[in-house]
Amino acid sequence: MQQVKYINLGLVDYKEAWGFQEELFQGIIDVKRANRAREKEGDSFVEATISKLIFCEHPHVFTLGKSGHLSHLLVNEEQLAAKGASFYKINRGGDITYHGPGQLVGYPIFDLDNFFTDIHKYLRFLEEAVILTLAEYGIVGGRITGSTGVWLDWENPKARKICALGVRSSRWVTMHGFAFNVNSDLDYFSNIIPCGITDKAVTSLQKELGRVVDMAEVQEKVKKHLAVLFEMKLEE
Repeated sequence: MQQVKYINLGLVDYKEAWGFQEELFQGIIDVKRANRAREKEGDSFVEATISKLIFCEHPHVFTLGKSGHLSHLLVNEEQLAAKGASFYKINRGGDITYHGPGQLVGYPIFDLDNFFTDIHKYLRFLEEAVILTLAEYGIVGGRITGSTGVWLDWENPKARKICALGVRSSRWVTMHGFAFNVNSDLDYFSNIIPCGITDKAVTSLQKELGRVVDMAEVQEKVKKHLAVLFEMKLEE
């Protein structure tokens, strides 16, 4: 069973967390490059890579992925400042999204060579962990073909997105990840065209249940399902 280090950063500035991700991400890639060089030289020593799972929340921030359009941000710099929000263009896939307090953000820094080398399967497992967590609260989550993430009522015009995904990978090492709306302030989504999708809504666990949900409880449930799906043991 794969050993993975679990790191809970709590509420952390987006740029700080992004830098931390990059450091861990590059560290794993450096180990893999060194191992490859040793193998070419006939050295039998191979250093193990250690995957990490980061959970956190962010102060209000909008992030735009590599395939996104700046026009999907509907406010200017002054309006961003008035809302106490930041904005970053970042190196993940996907379009624009929002992060803020009450949202569970997960950043798996995984060496997929230790799991499976299939990005589509990786994304489906991240979605499945959220779908299984929703089921524990009596909510049915699912997928929309061609639209990565987790949705409610996905087969009708009332489809609502509750979890967004956006990842980056290099040499089968992943970073960025998922954003699960638990107790999120959904008003902030009105400042963007979420993921570039204009005909569907956004929701949260709090909105669906009609009550504030304990974040630590949700974190434990998502962790549990990720551990089972990826056949890994999380170490604090």
